[in-house]
Amino acid sequence: MQTLEKLSDRLFYLPPFQKTDRPILAAIVGDNQTLLIDAGNSSNHAKHFKEQLASYHVTGDILALTHWHWDHVFGLREMDMPSIANIMTYDKLKELQELSWEDKELDKRVEAGIEISFCADAIKLELGSMREVIIPDPTIIFEKRIKLNIGGVTCIIEHVGGDHSPDSNLIYIPEEKTLFLGDCLYANMYAEKWHYTIEKMYNLLGKIKDYDAEIYFLSHHPAPLTKDEFASFASLLQTSAELTNKHKGKIEAITEEMSSRFGRNLTEEDLEIITYFVNGYA
Repeated sequence: MQTLEKLSDRLFYLPPFQKTDRPILAAIVGDNQTLLIDAGNSSNHAKHFKEQLASYHVTGDILALTHWHWDHVFGLREMDMPSIANIMTYDKLKELQELSWEDKELDKRVEAGIEISFCADAIKLELGSMREVIIPDPTIIFEKRIKLNIGGVTCIIEHVGGDHSPDSNLIYIPEEKTLFLGDCLYANMYAEKWHYTIEKMYNLLGKIKDYDAEIYFLSHHPAPLTKDEFASFASLLQTSAELTNKHKGKIEAITEEMSSRFGRNLTEEDLEIITYFVNGYA
C-alpha cells in the first residue's frame, strides 16, 4: 500500500500505484480548510488516502478534480465533500453516471473502441467482482479559472486542456511554488494510436511556463519533479514537437537530430514520446 509523503506542513501526497492505475492524490492544508486534489480510482483508494491523512490529523474539506478519467473520479462518493470541476469535466461525469462497469459492458466498450483495454483491466483489478460505482455531481462548476483562499494559502485552478483530455486542469499553489498538472502532459489514449499533437503541446507548455514553480506533480509519475527535472521533461516534449514538424513525421530523421542535439543515445522514454508525436502528425 502507498504511504503518505509530507513535503511541508502545507503539502502532502500519496504516491501512485501502477498496477491498478492509481494516480497521485494530494492535500493542501490551509489555516481554514484543506483542499484535496483528485478523488482516486475507487472507494478503497479514497479511503486509504483519508486514513493516511488522519494519521497527520488532516481532514479534507473540499476537493478539486484534474479531469474526468475514471482513475481520478471513482472515489468521489467516498470522499464525501464538496468538489470542484470545470464545465467539461461536469458534462463527462454526467455521461459516466449512466454507464455500467460490469465485465460484460466494459468488454463491449473496449471492443467498440470506446474504452481502453488497459483501463478496463485496471478497473477489474482495482474494484474486484463487487463493482458498485456511484459518481456524485461536482458541487462547484467553473469555466476557465477559479481561485480559492483556504487560509494562508491560495489555490489557482485553471482549465488548460491538452491531448490527454480536453477538460484537464492544472492546480497551482503559489505559497508552496507547487504545480499539479494531473495527466495533461500525457498522450491521448482514447484513440487508435496513442498520440500527441504539435499545436496542443505548444499551447499547453506555454500556459505552464506562466507559473513560477519549484515542484511539479504529474499524476502517474512516482514522485514530484524538481524545477530542473521538469525543465528536462518539457524540453523533450518541446523538441519532439519541433522536430516532428521540421521532418514532417519522418521518425528516423527526428531521432537522428534529437540524439545529436542532446549529445547522447535516446532512451526508451525519448523514443516513446517521439512515436506519439509521429502518430499524431498530419
